Amino acid sequence: MIVYEFKLKGKLNQYKAIDDAIRTSQFIRNKCLRYWLNNKDVNGYDLNKYTARLAKEFSFASELNSTARQASAERCWSGIARFFDNCKKKTKGKKGFPKFKKNQRSVEYKKSGWQLSENRKTITFTDKKGMGSFKLIGTYDLHFYQVDQIQRVRLVKRADGYYCQFCISVNVKQAVEPTGKNIGLDVGLNHFYTDSEGNKVDNPRYLRKSEKKLKRLQRRVSKKVKGSKNRKKAINRLGRQHLKVSRQRKDFAVKLARCVVMSNDIVAFEDLKVKNMVKNRHLAKSINDAAWSLFREWIQYFALKFGKVAIAVRPHYTSQNCSNCGVTVKKSLSVRTHICKCGSVLDRDENAAIKCDSFSQNREIGGRLAVSSNQ
Repeated sequence: MIVYEFKLKGKLNQYKAIDDAIRTSQFIRNKCLRYWLNNKDVNGYDLNKYTARLAKEFSFASELNSTARQASAERCWSGIARFFDNCKKKTKGKKGFPKFKKNQRSVEYKKSGWQLSENRKTITFTDKKGMGSFKLIGTYDLHFYQVDQIQRVRLVKRADGYYCQFCISVNVKQAVEPTGKNIGLDVGLNHFYTDSEGNKVDNPRYLRKSEKKLKRLQRRVSKKVKGSKNRKKAINRLGRQHLKVSRQRKDFAVKLARCVVMSNDIVAFEDLKVKNMVKNRHLAKSINDAAWSLFREWIQYFALKFGKVAIAVRPHYTSQNCSNCGVTVKKSLSVRTHICKCGSVLDRDENAAIKCDSFSQNREIGGRLAVSSNQ
């Protein structure tokens, strides 16, 4: 499954119609959640049937396409199912009990309710919300895929406009020649990551660089009268700046992850619990700005796409244990150099990266021996 995103070009009344569709989708999702809370033994199929009752009861709900109503119910049920899964797995901390949405920003259609033009440059929404036709602005070419391959069409509202996402069912795997290289990565705050060969990538710190401008925009928002048009404009400027930072962070993570996976056959990285690490109020902002989880997700995606191996290594004592002799050398976070009695003197992060790489190699050898013994 791949997602192609285009920006929508239309008129003001069409954008208002999209807002109306998003509000209706949010209303249906919240109604489904309330129905689940008030009734026992309700499953996803019951929520889908409940959307038909809502369409008969509320005229504005009937204006939304039936598949979009069902998609809202499925979105509600996915949150409920995730809550039950966390309870069964006995996940530590909060289990993610589903909550009512207050500021939903998207509406999703399935196979109906929309139609592409012959040149694939325009999309028309055919439900009763009155959105009409929009011009698709983007660099992707939808002619490579059949219309039947498009499983979902999602309308997304952002600070800088409205976007249309196409979820296309296609095999993403590509054949790539092996490089014969393995690498271990250790992410950090001083450097974004240090690999087992001693190479380092600087941390871009996009949020820190934009923090001065964000604070100025936030002050302008607080000075405006609540409910006024000037306040809405100030909020939009602030949202655009936050959107720019998030896009810079994602672009950096995607390009770097692709480069790492294409250059190596096996990539080992620490299985960090970022959710627990951000509880440290002194480091939370810097950790979130580094976006380690985003980088890891794209490494796993590209490893699946190009037929490579991505291994998550337990991070316990990777910085403390010597990569040369294995002796534990205790050191605090402020100590950035690993010095061992065996004569090994390395950067702390490089020592951890080498440990990750050695673990991945041992795991690969163990897997080969297991396969040969089975044969």
